[in-house]
Amino acid sequence: MTLQDLAGISGVSRATLSRIENGDVSPTAETLGLLASAFALPLSQLLAPLEADFQPLVRHADQSIWSDQENGFSRRSVSPPSGRLKLEMIECTIEPHQRIAYDRPAFPDHEHHLLLLSGALSLTVDGVRHDLGPGDCLRYRLRGASCFETGVQGARYIIALA
Repeated sequence: MTLQDLAGISGVSRATLSRIENGDVSPTAETLGLLASAFALPLSQLLAPLEADFQPLVRHADQSIWSDQENGFSRRSVSPPSGRLKLEMIECTIEPHQRIAYDRPAFPDHEHHLLLLSGALSLTVDGVRHDLGPGDCLRYRLRGASCFETGVQGARYIIALA
C-alpha cells in the first residue's frame, strides 16, 4: 500500500504519514485511531505486533508505554496483544483539560470494559455521554465515534478489550 492509498483510506494526510514514517513526528492518539480503523486493527497492534506465543507473566518493567504529549495521554500495555488470547488490558492516563476524539472504531462491535481508577472522565460512546468517577466501570461495544474528556482532574483507568 502506498502512502497516498493509506492517506485516502485513513483521512490522514500523505505529508503527515511521511513524517510519521520517517520518525520526524510521533502520531497523536487520534491519528493512531484513524490508522487503526484504516487497517481494521486494534490500536495496540499498531504499537506492537501480536506476540506469536505469549508469556504468562508480563513484568511491569517489560510493559510497553506509548505517550501522546500533545494530548497529555499515555497508555501502558499491561497485557500485550496475543494471537492466542482474546482479552487485552491497557492502563491509560489522561491529563486534566484534555479531549481525545475518535471518528470511528478500528473495527465495529469491539467489546470494551473501562474501569476508572482515579480522577474523573467523561466518555461519549455512540452519542451517549457517561460521566465516570473512581471505581465506576463502563461496558460497551464500540460501533461509532467516541470521545474521552477530562476536566479539572485527570483520569487513570484500565481498559479491557475483548
